[in-house]
Amino acid sequence: MTTVVSIESARVAAEAKPQRVGVLLVNLGTPDTADTRGVRVYLKEFLSDPRVIENQGLLWKLALNGVILRTRPRRKARDYLKIWNTQNNESPLKTITRAQSEKLAAAISDHDHVVVDWAMRYGNPSIRSGIDALTAQGCDRLLVVPLYPQYSAATSATVCDEVFRVLGDMRAQPTLRVTPPYYDDPDYIEALAVSINAHLTSLPFQPELIVASFHGMPQKYIDQGDPYQAQCVATTDALRKRMGLDSSKLMLTFQSRFGFDAWLQPYTDKTMEKLAKDGVRRVAVVTPGFSADCLETLEEIAQENAEIFKHNGGEQFAFIPCLNDSDPGMDVIRQLVLRELQGWI
Repeated sequence: MTTVVSIESARVAAEAKPQRVGVLLVNLGTPDTADTRGVRVYLKEFLSDPRVIENQGLLWKLALNGVILRTRPRRKARDYLKIWNTQNNESPLKTITRAQSEKLAAAISDHDHVVVDWAMRYGNPSIRSGIDALTAQGCDRLLVVPLYPQYSAATSATVCDEVFRVLGDMRAQPTLRVTPPYYDDPDYIEALAVSINAHLTSLPFQPELIVASFHGMPQKYIDQGDPYQAQCVATTDALRKRMGLDSSKLMLTFQSRFGFDAWLQPYTDKTMEKLAKDGVRRVAVVTPGFSADCLETLEEIAQENAEIFKHNGGEQFAFIPCLNDSDPGMDVIRQLVLRELQGWI
């Protein structure tokens, strides 16, 4: 039986065909400026997220608006100035994430219907602006890539929350995929090992041990079911196996505490102090929970924790950069994206 299709119906059907695929890399965020006002705007958005601070009750709001946002921005602005990319007038996290996006686009340029962009969960460019830009270019399918190796509700989940909020305002929503955490992905572990070994060979000293420092989290979040700690342990175990090291030569710690609740232990700063007091003189620190260097790595680890270690008797401290937009780091992102785009490209 022959079916007759009108010219108008054929035109509508052609316009409904899949057009382009958008890939949106997303990292945590950064202030737009390294001054008190810029940091205050950023911290207000960040600390008002119930995924980050789960108890957003009256007491927290009073503390946030009455104390924290009046005092902390000035101090953190000084920290940002220590690591600020003055040439581009932006944070290193923004510089690196842009470079990751550009290099990924070049690496998969043979798929000419794939468009790559980047965004920040807090600050700019926003997730909303990223999705708007991709859909404006004809992307009716969207792969969101949270650049967190380990999943947590305070990082990966809040990216999804914001993506869903943006899509909730759209009549013509793109079809959505989100990449999974890659904490024990063989490509990721291999890239970490290659990066660490390359950096160690460039040092003028041999570290007695390596400390793997991950961003901290309130212990109660783990008790309520967040898998973050288990995935940090899995990353460290896989890295130990790949590098042939035991727990005495590759230690796991957690940094960046905030507030008065118990956080995941052992704490990085307390570990640095104890190691130095126990007679350890040479250490190297790697931060496998970060895909790009930022305030927490470049200032808190490379400067603040180095000072803690040396102040207590340590002599040699090396910070091992994140994978960033290095060749091994980009290979991890490229493989992750291509795997999750299967069936779309």
